[in-house]
Amino acid sequence: MYNHITEHIHILRKLRINQTTELLTNKLKRKRGQLPIQQPHSLNLQTSLRLSFHIASFYISSFIYLHNIEIITASFPGLVSQEQQGKKTNSPQPVQAQTNGIKTLLGDPKKAIITLSLPMIVAMTVQTLYNLINRIWVSGLGTEAAAAVGFAFPLLFMGTALATGLGVGGGSVISRKIGAKDKNGGDNAAVHTLILMVIAALAYAIPLFIFAEDIFRLIGAGEATKTAALYAQIIYAASIIMFFTSIATALLRSEGDAKRSMLAMILGGILNVVLDPLFIYVFGWGVPGAAIASVISISVSAILLFYWLFLKKNTYLTIHFHGFHFDKQVIKDILTVGLPASLLQLSMAIMLFIMNIIVERIHGTDGVAVFSAGWSVAMTASMPLLGMATAVVSVCGATFGAKEYKKLDIAHLYALKIGILIETAIAIATFIFAPLITLAFTTSPDMVHLGDDITTFLRIICIYYPATAFGMLSSSLFQGVGKGLYSLIVTILRTIILIIPLAWLFGITLGWGLPGAWWGLVIANIIGSAVTFIWAKLYVNTLLSTTPTTG
Repeated sequence: MYNHITEHIHILRKLRINQTTELLTNKLKRKRGQLPIQQPHSLNLQTSLRLSFHIASFYISSFIYLHNIEIITASFPGLVSQEQQGKKTNSPQPVQAQTNGIKTLLGDPKKAIITLSLPMIVAMTVQTLYNLINRIWVSGLGTEAAAAVGFAFPLLFMGTALATGLGVGGGSVISRKIGAKDKNGGDNAAVHTLILMVIAALAYAIPLFIFAEDIFRLIGAGEATKTAALYAQIIYAASIIMFFTSIATALLRSEGDAKRSMLAMILGGILNVVLDPLFIYVFGWGVPGAAIASVISISVSAILLFYWLFLKKNTYLTIHFHGFHFDKQVIKDILTVGLPASLLQLSMAIMLFIMNIIVERIHGTDGVAVFSAGWSVAMTASMPLLGMATAVVSVCGATFGAKEYKKLDIAHLYALKIGILIETAIAIATFIFAPLITLAFTTSPDMVHLGDDITTFLRIICIYYPATAFGMLSSSLFQGVGKGLYSLIVTILRTIILIIPLAWLFGITLGWGLPGAWWGLVIANIIGSAVTFIWAKLYVNTLLSTTPTTG
């Protein structure tokens, strides 16, 4: 194993030396007029993929090597102190029955909501900041680079939606099995989720990787086609790693372990922020460098998650593939929640696409710029609710599985109270400080004249922030109890059936302009959230009235 690690180090060093030599040679030739001047982001696909592979392999080898050392020291007590031996031999067995996460899930529902929400709020905030910083670094390369990443985003978002949905589906099943005290069922659901993950990742990545250039050329990427294709292909090559990270964090959350899920997400986000400028500018790899930074960062998170789940084995879930066979009912349970959760995210993307068309018709590209800037603020404002939503799925799933419907009701209503308080505070702050927030988007001379429009957007859109808690957290309840279709129906009601017609009605038909489109968004969100909450409350009341509670 040690020789394997040194081999990867040698290859990495050789790749770096060769790349540096090539860059210096080309620079000298340009000085002599032998080569045309060009942007320093011409890292080819073969080198990019080789570099990504060997760096990822280096990390994996290192982790396995360290784990082997741990096994050796455990096998030879003389290599460790008596105190360390005591710590190892006195640890409670089995670990699965003693995890704090399980105690949290099955304990006080109010405490569970808080305990599981806070780490995810922190993690998602870091992820949001990372995405923002990543866009800023890439934008520094010029409009072609920014356009390339922009064209790649929708196709990459499809993969994210698929992986996230599968994680929600698997996590929901596992939480319900934990509540029903069916550990074997939970283990089996985890294995099924991981197998489905591999199938989904390959089905998603292989055709997109092969036909990347054709696809980008078809959707009108123009001069950015090759750059967009290279950027996307590097990420497609690591799709299994990215899917695994999403699924693994969902598995940890499903058993109440939100802290380690948070640590893995934060580690990847921070590492990416560090590597982006290094690879993009210092190494001169440009847009491909941003993709490689993402792959390496997510690989490190994946290795950490793999270590916890498969090597350290101190989770409640026991994941083993020996004797595995597909169970149609388990697959159905996972996909019943997972597919609607994926489609739910895609419906949001469709809504944003059509809203861009509406505001472009009202006020041209300036309208799109206003909406893009303002919506990024609105999405940031929803981060606390997204963190709470992951907790609601796990807690409601566990209480539903245990048939403790009173606890389910308490968890739902308590999460709503906290969510409404947080979003009300954010809404007030947004309304008051809207002009200051607007300054962040109007530093460019091209954007200065849009300042008043962005401020108007922020002060209108913040009105629905508190109402969002009713919709998002009630939708998460449906996902937790296995009613993924209900969650999808209420989301489509809000995003497609209400938002688009109302924005068109107020903005274009009634001639209210951009403020009319914003009021359409607000009214649609309030109505949709109210319908979702009422449906969820009626559903819970039905459970309470028809089945005796045990909690």
